[in-house]
Amino acid sequence: MPALGDEFRSAREARGLTLSDVAEQLHIRSVYLNAIETEDWKAIGAPVYIRGFIRTYARFLGLDGESAIGRYNETVPAERPSSAAAAILSADDDGGGLSLWAVLAIVVAIGLVGFVGYEWWSYTQGGGAREPVAGASPAPSAVASLPAASVVPSAAAPPAAAAQPTPASAGSAVGAENGPTPHRITIRLTQRSWLHVAVDGAAQLEGLYPAGTLRTFSGNAADVRAGNAGGVTVSVDGRPPVLLGKDGDVVEQRYTL
Repeated sequence: MPALGDEFRSAREARGLTLSDVAEQLHIRSVYLNAIETEDWKAIGAPVYIRGFIRTYARFLGLDGESAIGRYNETVPAERPSSAAAAILSADDDGGGLSLWAVLAIVVAIGLVGFVGYEWWSYTQGGGAREPVAGASPAPSAVASLPAASVVPSAAAPPAAAAQPTPASAGSAVGAENGPTPHRITIRLTQRSWLHVAVDGAAQLEGLYPAGTLRTFSGNAADVRAGNAGGVTVSVDGRPPVLLGKDGDVVEQRYTL
């Protein structure tokens, strides 16, 4: 019986292929293919890699891969290969083996998918915030925002944020009324935050808003949910405003007006 390496070389040459031709199709470096044909196992490395390359090369040449591995095992001390490494190196099909770079790319891709999935899950815990659409009209029940001077800033809010003037776009609302409105809730943002407000069961406001945003609503009951509760102050019926929660917390609170 010819030596194992000679059998591989003869099968390759019978097909009129060079080592470079085989390496290009199998995605295995030609230096490793040459090591198999010369039985220079040290040039490949650990036995688990050698077995994987032998199996892939044998299948490509139409040889019995398991028989070739058995003949190789007779030349090395018995050892138990790592199940994980063996699974990777034996993951090949009739067209060739899976390259190490392909395996690494798959591992990196899985890690990225996991990271993106976690970030999305964390984001949706705030209620699936979305940016407010430019030019969109607020709900008819929203009333005009009170002047910035009429709201007493919370002691827990940063001084700079409390003194910041309300942007003109944030202080406007459709259906504004002149003068104070009884049974009202006033919401001011001292930090950028996602916000959802429903009054008497009807959604009035939802989106991601900048610091300085001021909104006032009237009704009997209001449900307020914030994605950054530490940047949201709430005042009910003219009482001093209080923080909805801590920085970064997602808080939902019902207020009876």
